[in-house]
Amino acid sequence: MQANNTKIFIAFVGMTTLFFSCDVRRKDKVVDDNVRQMEMALKDSTEVQGIDTTYNFGNIKEGEKVAFSFRFKNIGKKPLVITDAFASCGCTVPEKPERPVLPGEIGLLKVVFSSKGKAGHQEKAITVQSNASPTFPALKLVGEVDNSVK
Repeated sequence: MQANNTKIFIAFVGMTTLFFSCDVRRKDKVVDDNVRQMEMALKDSTEVQGIDTTYNFGNIKEGEKVAFSFRFKNIGKKPLVITDAFASCGCTVPEKPERPVLPGEIGLLKVVFSSKGKAGHQEKAITVQSNASPTFPALKLVGEVDNSVK
């Protein structure tokens, strides 16, 4: 009788281990959504034309914020879907459009740069991920931050 209980216990531990180690469910819905968006984007690609690709904000005092909206036009035949926008530095925050930009429409991508602690010449790159083919043009924010006391 004890041999049967041992076999049942070993089988139970084995099944439990197998159950927990083979979790076939995806735990990260965000990853699933991003993969689905990128698959759709590749299938439904369109063309984009950058109207503003570089913005020179000139000279500003350290601590000031600069906001600029880069313009672009969907020159393709399908809606342009921007899935992500990010900058080369945490001091620069892009805000992508939430809805698709339809063919022929001009879209805006707002960028806010905080110059706090950023004295000197600044060049910030903004990368945009979308269903544009060829890829979305690189965007750049440039200028000088003055930290002299007046």
